[in-house]
Amino acid sequence: MSSILIVDDERDIRELVGDILKDEGFSIRLAGNSDDCMAEIEKEAPSLVILDIWLKDSRMDGIDILKTVKRNNPDVPVVIISGHGNIEIAVAAIKQGAYDFIEKPFNIDQLMVVVTRAMEASRLRRENNELRRKDVSSTKMLGASPAFKVLRAQLDKVVKSNGRVMLSGPAGSGKEMAARYIHSNSNRAEAQFVTVSSAGIEPDRMEEILFGRETSERGLEKGLLEQAHGGVVYLDEVADMPSGTQSKMLRVLVEQQFTRVGGVEKVRVDLRVISSTSRDLRAEISAGRFRQELYDRLNVVPIVVPSLEDRREDISELTRSFIEVLHSTQGLPLRALSPDAEAALQTMHWPGNIRQLRNVIERVLILGESSGPIQASELPGGTAGNGNDSRMVIGGALATMALREARELFEREYLLTQINRFGGNISRTASFVGMERSALHRKLKSLGVVKGRDVEDDL
Repeated sequence: MSSILIVDDERDIRELVGDILKDEGFSIRLAGNSDDCMAEIEKEAPSLVILDIWLKDSRMDGIDILKTVKRNNPDVPVVIISGHGNIEIAVAAIKQGAYDFIEKPFNIDQLMVVVTRAMEASRLRRENNELRRKDVSSTKMLGASPAFKVLRAQLDKVVKSNGRVMLSGPAGSGKEMAARYIHSNSNRAEAQFVTVSSAGIEPDRMEEILFGRETSERGLEKGLLEQAHGGVVYLDEVADMPSGTQSKMLRVLVEQQFTRVGGVEKVRVDLRVISSTSRDLRAEISAGRFRQELYDRLNVVPIVVPSLEDRREDISELTRSFIEVLHSTQGLPLRALSPDAEAALQTMHWPGNIRQLRNVIERVLILGESSGPIQASELPGGTAGNGNDSRMVIGGALATMALREARELFEREYLLTQINRFGGNISRTASFVGMERSALHRKLKSLGVVKGRDVEDDL
């Protein structure tokens, strides 16, 4: 966008305004009626439109053109001018999205102030959009575990298509990051990525937020679907979408258009839809809480996002990435991981998955030391006090067992913990515990750990 489009049915007026703006260094284009105006916009969206509200011998008046411009090119500011202006017209124009209103005959200085401000607002909006796109495109998928490699391979297969993707997996496992990865590597990467948090929106406001609304008091307010036009809309936790909204969303997927709440005009949108759920949607369908037809439309390409428990090998890399991000964004200490902290993180229980891991690391960096490696004692459940005290506190059933039984129980739990830590890789587990691979297999067999159920083959 590099020019200002001046639309006025009076040739003298549009040429006068054009000459003034050219003298100020702006590139200008002229149009005398609605057809010429729309043709110019179709050819190349301008940086600004200066629009007469009354256009003789035109199919559309200024308000109609304004509505069309704001629907199809929402980032283009429109300044309305009129020789028949009154406060009602000005209010109507502002409600429909006009940047400002100037009444003829206008003062040149006034015109330049409005134009300069409108151009600056347009520039800032474009820069903000560009920053948001850069933020999305910088999203990194980190990991090297078998489960992560399967996920990454599936995501890479769908990035270049427009097919709808359903991401399933436990809460906090990184479903939104996977959705952003698809967007940032797709042919829609330069367009918007808009998240619809189904669980975070009040049910009685869901349709207004999704589809927008039109009221006499506030005029036209665009919804999230319209804001995502040309890009990706991410339906987070789609199972929480109200049943009434589900039927309307189904129609959007079928027709690629909808009507704003309180409006009558159809709004056409070009969207790629990615959805996610941490619930069993088939069970929700059986219970009558989710529409089968909507599920069928959304579940074109189903992809399972693994839990952190299934990709423990990635915990160290994820942790170091979180430390770097928190250091650069919040100024928290840039600390390394001690071997004991790394082992502790790999063996902890993570019901909250990647989100929980990030929260734990942020808490440690805020409350812990300002320098030096992170120690296991700083982690939740870590032992505080003298780090040289290596005694174990034995309690519960273990304390009542004979030595042989206790030793077998300990060995079984210890080896299973290490196997889980290394993603089921027997060779890496054997190397860490200091055993030959064949000896480890024999030990596991003697302890009743059945290969194929508790232990995976080497990958």
